[in-house]
Amino acid sequence: MRKIEEYLAMPYRLEITPDPDEGGFVASYPELPGCLTCAETMEEVIRNAEDAKRLWLEAAIEEGIEIREPGMIEDYSGQFKLRIPKSLHKSLAEHSKREGISMNQYCLYLLAKHDAAWR
Repeated sequence: MRKIEEYLAMPYRLEITPDPDEGGFVASYPELPGCLTCAETMEEVIRNAEDAKRLWLEAAIEEGIEIREPGMIEDYSGQFKLRIPKSLHKSLAEHSKREGISMNQYCLYLLAKHDAAWR
């Protein structure tokens, strides 16, 4: 079995969705069943998700539970360039500022949210 540091370095997919019942956000790692957390803000839920992943992996190693490795994504860089209208850029910048997060984090949240809806 691998060491905790090896698992933490792997690119597990993080999904973040708004919680319509309680407010705030819910974060989960689909490849780590039951590994989820929640928080009031996007920044907090991202921080909590990293803690939850570490605790989940530590418990799985301790209990001898098989840990799935993330899907093979070496063929993707994780980056792409996107041209958008200035009005959309302004809107995204304003929304991210209101949430207290970077525009990159806000756009990642929106993309992940809508990508999850297609599954």
